[in-house]
Amino acid sequence: MTGYSEGSMKVQIKNFMAKLIEVSKEFKDEKPKDWIDAFALLKKYIIQLPEKQNKKVVFIDEFPWIATKKSGFLAAFENFWNDFCAARTDLIVVVCGSAASYMVNKIIKNPKGLSKRITRKIHLKPFVLREVKEFLEQKDIHMLDYEILKIYMSLGGVAEYLEQIQRGESATSVIDRLCFQPGAYLEDEFDEVFESLFNTSSFHKKIIDVLAAGRKKGMTRNELLQECENDSGGRFSKSLKELEISGFILKYNSYRGKSKEILYRIYDEFCLFYLQFIKSFKGDRWQKLYQRQEYNTWCGYSFETICLKHITEIKRALKIEGIASENYAWSNNNAQVDLVIDRADNWMNLIEMKFFNDEYTIDSDYLIKLERKKKEFRDDKAKRKALFLTMLTTHGVKQNKYSTAIVDHDLTIECLFS
Repeated sequence: MTGYSEGSMKVQIKNFMAKLIEVSKEFKDEKPKDWIDAFALLKKYIIQLPEKQNKKVVFIDEFPWIATKKSGFLAAFENFWNDFCAARTDLIVVVCGSAASYMVNKIIKNPKGLSKRITRKIHLKPFVLREVKEFLEQKDIHMLDYEILKIYMSLGGVAEYLEQIQRGESATSVIDRLCFQPGAYLEDEFDEVFESLFNTSSFHKKIIDVLAAGRKKGMTRNELLQECENDSGGRFSKSLKELEISGFILKYNSYRGKSKEILYRIYDEFCLFYLQFIKSFKGDRWQKLYQRQEYNTWCGYSFETICLKHITEIKRALKIEGIASENYAWSNNNAQVDLVIDRADNWMNLIEMKFFNDEYTIDSDYLIKLERKKKEFRDDKAKRKALFLTMLTTHGVKQNKYSTAIVDHDLTIECLFS
């Protein structure tokens, strides 16, 4: 069964019985007064099924919608599992919910009847770039990797959004139609998603807003806390964790000189795109907006975030996927490195990420900048390790005497699709 959005306890039980009657007409005259009665009927139905045949599956979708206040649904479900299901070997119970805060706090971290009862947790993540390409090809939509990347930078890997792409469209026309035209499909998506996922979404939005306005490389917990003007207690910590679990923000390691720090940054492409463009330029057209300077700044940050999601693919392209590594960002007062792959074989890859609409050219000034990065990093972090300078760009690095002098590996976006 699937929970009924904003339905009362009476409506939810009626919905439950409708599904039960679909599989057995013997219950058509039953009128359960509460969830204890309803689950008793479900037990009765399951008991009469042959025990040694195939597995029986009870699948409850949008679980949080059913568990309305004072309904007793969660307690009745706990009893159903512990008293009946746990003793059987032929029964699988699957519960799903898009309200992340409820699923984490009431199911995964349940301290009572469901504590340590979960057999498997399935965190449904967005597609990576390879999966997006395969998904579009299944729809007979064939695009260049560069075009797919531009869509991914705006919409992310959410299948529901990608389902709206039509054959023959460019990335620019897809983004304009779904985000900027009057009545656009994703016009109100940001607010709707947060309200459906989190019970008190206003504070989750506040954290996202602060991250969007803060340093693009990320903010420490204390910096976030100060900007959110909240104490370090419950509400902030809980909201931050829920955003991380739900994939909206990334918690990652960074080094400031020799000192390690934990940073948070927006990890969801659509959230960042919405706050940067849809919210700020409502009524404009994408064909006009992507020519602004803000677009170039956003491209660099969004591309970097996508690369962080595809570290496995990057390591595969470098032929080091079998080598254990620590991955982090690094900076000091004089230089910064977007991504460091600190390998167990005493080598390090310093990865410089650049989004550009053509081959990227390294000139004499940029060569000096890259050499400074290597020197500053070596002095702080790598006195006993060898360094590889790796460029990861959209279309590769243009070969000249400067690139030859500094670049050890030249990767393009093709590696992110591998």
